[in-house]
Amino acid sequence: MAGQAPGARVHASGKPYDDPSGIRLRSWMNITPDVFYDRSQVAILPMGFCFPGYDEKGADRPPRPECRQKWHEQVMALLLGVETILAIGQYAQAFHLARLGLGHLAEGGLTATVARWAVIGTHAPPRIIPLPHPSWRNNGWLKKNTWFENEIVPEIRKEVARLTKSKGL
Repeated sequence: MAGQAPGARVHASGKPYDDPSGIRLRSWMNITPDVFYDRSQVAILPMGFCFPGYDEKGADRPPRPECRQKWHEQVMALLLGVETILAIGQYAQAFHLARLGLGHLAEGGLTATVARWAVIGTHAPPRIIPLPHPSWRNNGWLKKNTWFENEIVPEIRKEVARLTKSKGL
């Protein structure tokens, strides 16, 4: 799983997705916290490793690029046999699609990229499934784009069940 960067709460706890967005993400994946935090089943690699602070509107700033530049490729090289990447948010999507020479599929913003999920998923390995961030800040996006939960969430659940020992929630 490739995300953005830890929010303030997660940065303080040191545990990724230890907040309401993690509850929603695990629901999309249909797995328990035990499976989610089992390093033998799920790898969690953010684009940035520290909370980047807030912008003038109170939203999280983008992940700091020096973190990705210094550490991301080294960590990815250690993750052998990755079959699927859940790319959460536009920064993770742009980076991982570009790594596969598919950067053009991340053009047009988050909604356009997530809407291309079926096309993106045919290119692999690893298979990339683009997701919006599960934050409450995206409740409006989810209400407006009901196709995400109707079409993509069932596919996420099927893929996660295939890759983990989980029998679901």
